[in-house]
Amino acid sequence: MKRFSGQGHVAVWVALSLLILFGMMRYDNFVSAYNLSSFLGYNSMFVLISIGMCLVIMTGGIDLSVGAVAALASVVAAQMSPQGLVVAVPAGLAAGIAAGLLNAAMIGGLRLPPFMATLATMLAAKGAALRLSDNRTVPVDWTSDFTALGMNKVANLLPWTIIIAAAVVILAWAILERTSLGRTILAIGGNAEAAHLMGLKTRRAEIFVYVFSGACAGLAGVFLASGYGAGQPLEGAGWELAAIAAVVVGGTLLTGGMGSIPATVAGALLFGLVFNLLNFENGRGTISLSAHWQSVIRGFFLLIVILLQARLVRPAAKT
Repeated sequence: MKRFSGQGHVAVWVALSLLILFGMMRYDNFVSAYNLSSFLGYNSMFVLISIGMCLVIMTGGIDLSVGAVAALASVVAAQMSPQGLVVAVPAGLAAGIAAGLLNAAMIGGLRLPPFMATLATMLAAKGAALRLSDNRTVPVDWTSDFTALGMNKVANLLPWTIIIAAAVVILAWAILERTSLGRTILAIGGNAEAAHLMGLKTRRAEIFVYVFSGACAGLAGVFLASGYGAGQPLEGAGWELAAIAAVVVGGTLLTGGMGSIPATVAGALLFGLVFNLLNFENGRGTISLSAHWQSVIRGFFLLIVILLQARLVRPAAKT
């Protein structure tokens, strides 16, 4: 059991640094306050779901429901927005926690495979979001203070979403690195049976990671509704794949037992940065890439980073 192999996360930091340097050299407004704020504010949602996914994958599990749960939470928060921030935010967060509890009950209680359990929750959350929204976007109440969460900035510098996402990242890191719960999470991924025989509270850890992942997805949905003025029942499609990709690029093993919270954040920001650079390039008029081609490019970029990561990890594994 170990938190991370020494070289496993080098690739994501190298790639992120190179892309930042490329953007600074090529685009005039790349490091402007507006671009940095917009980039970090938007990608705070993906950082959240990636952090939740990271803890789940560290146990050797998977959570396919995060995208649909985020969409459901955005609808719930938008519907509660007339009641203000103090009602809408907990309501959206509660929707995510409820989905996480459902996953935990099926996986920890009924011992269903995580893939099947979270797939069922994904379908249920998607159906619930469409039913509650009547298959339409749900506008928020602009007369309430709900949109302040997604649109206002702390000291006129950073959006609240960035501050909150950073706090969640620190919390996840502290749990993993400083608590017995974190050690149990890693032990489950390393060898679940051995962890159980050692007397570790494996059931509690499994429940925690799925509830935490659901809460992160719920909070991401709240950010979505507050920042974009509507609950969007179809917006979360594919978010679970983006989160898994960020976790993998960050070096966390899909088999569990090893991973890094900071490297997962870097992985999430890396994919967001690729999209940001492509938008800048489109703006220069030198190329014109549709959203479909941008997805193709991001897919190839993911492959390159994973291959680089594999080459770095392989020598370390032999020693």
